[in-house]
Order: sequence, then C-alpha cells, then structure tokens
Amino acid sequence: MTKIAILLSGCGVYDGSEIHESVLTMLELERWGIKYQCFAPDIMQMHVVDHLTGEVDDNAERRVLAESARIARGNILACDKLNIDEFDALVIPGGFGAAKNLCDFAINGAKHEIAPQVKDFICHFSENRKPIGFMCISPVMIPKIFGENAIGTIGADVETATAFNQMGGQHQKAAVDEVVVDEVNNIASTPAYMLAENISQVHSSIAALIKQVAKMCGETT
Repeated sequence: MTKIAILLSGCGVYDGSEIHESVLTMLELERWGIKYQCFAPDIMQMHVVDHLTGEVDDNAERRVLAESARIARGNILACDKLNIDEFDALVIPGGFGAAKNLCDFAINGAKHEIAPQVKDFICHFSENRKPIGFMCISPVMIPKIFGENAIGTIGADVETATAFNQMGGQHQKAAVDEVVVDEVNNIASTPAYMLAENISQVHSSIAALIKQVAKMCGETT
C-alpha cells in the first residue's frame, strides 16, 4: 500500500502549517486509500503569533514538533526518525511556518536557507526519486533543493515568483486549482491559499495536487 509523509511546520497560518491545507491533505490521501504519517522538525519556531490579533507574542516560545502534533492529533514523528524505505512520496502544506520555520524565506527572500534538519528530510525523498508535492508558499524551497531550472508555482504573486526565479528556478503562473509538474525532478506544486479565497477553492487545489502525487506513485482512480 502506498504511504506518504506529510511535513508540517507548526500549527496555524501565521506561524506554522496552514490548518485547512494540512487537514485537507490528510482527507484527500485517505480518500485515495493512501496511508500517511506526519513529520515535523524538532526545532524552535521563529516566533509565536496571536492568531486573534495577528501580533507577535515576544514572551512566548514554542517548538515546531509539539505544535504540529496538534494537527496530527499526537501521531507525529521528528524528521530525524524518517525511514525513507517506508514511504513512497512527500507532501508539504503551506502556511507561514513553511517560510519561517522550515526555511527563513519570510525574512531573507531569495537568499533564504532551509533548516538543516528539514533539508536533510526533503533530500531523502529527492535523492531517492520519490515524488514531492508542494503547496501554497512551500514551493519557494524548490530551487534550493533541486537547483537550476527546477519548475514550480506559488500561483501569481509577482514578488514571490521573482524570488523563485532569482534562485535559479523557473516559476510558472497557475490558477488556484492547477498543478504544475516538473517531470525532471519528479515534483508537483499548486497555489492553494496563495490564491484561494475560501476553503472550497483550497480543497480543489489540494485535491488536484494529491491526485497528481498519487498518480506519480502509481495509483489509479
């Protein structure tokens, strides 16, 4: 049976994984009959945001793994516990945690670096030619992982697309429910909440991405 890893980055759109995207990813995998396991890096969050006010709480500290466990209902492993032989693919939801905790794109843009634990985790999949699905803001890591001419999309945001290209990638504009596939690198990406105006549009985006990743794993409808 196909089994896919989900890489989370905390809990909450402003400082962690986007919850709708994460849960809809699990739902779509389950609808395909695909098993999944959530992972997260055991590192500190960049900061903690009050999701009611949108303000940073300077007095709070939280760990990415512990916060991600909220979404996974406790069924989660640290990135360094990955046994790559058990998994067929990887999916990475968005949310600002992908740009703050998995990497520091939110601060450094095109000059960002991916957290070492996270880069090692993703590279286990890329080096073994296992499909990776990126959504929302998480595709900004594509050029850093796959190098020159790697193809991906974050939708239509000009500033983010420019940074993607500055890193050596080839950004392709896409509608919210479209998936851009890089056949050379065995990866797929979709805009999700980078373009979506509601949860229904996000669902369409993620359903399309999971369908593509499933097919890349050899699953059929």
